[in-house]
Amino acid sequence: MASNPDFVQYIVEQCSGAGNIEARKMFGDYCVYCGGKPFGLVCDNGFYVKPTEAGRKLLRIEDMRPPYDGAKPHFYIEDVDDRDYLSALVKATCTELPEPKPKKTKH
Repeated sequence: MASNPDFVQYIVEQCSGAGNIEARKMFGDYCVYCGGKPFGLVCDNGFYVKPTEAGRKLLRIEDMRPPYDGAKPHFYIEDVDDRDYLSALVKATCTELPEPKPKKTKH
């Protein structure tokens, strides 16, 4: 089941205190980016954040689940209604994630 676009937009808005948040459609669901850095997924109307130690320290409940079959477990975030919490979690997570690799130009 794919995610509802309204739910995806809600997640983007709720995380917006962390910076420039975007969601891009991937394989029927969405990858969520902050400043171009992928930090989470929205799959089947659930919000998943890449696990980091900085993020773990802010979690209210640590619930690790794979966002889709075959995926590595991510933090499953059930409380998506607290904007300040989500923004702080995204900021902390992104400080530990590597910068995205530059795209190769086609010749």
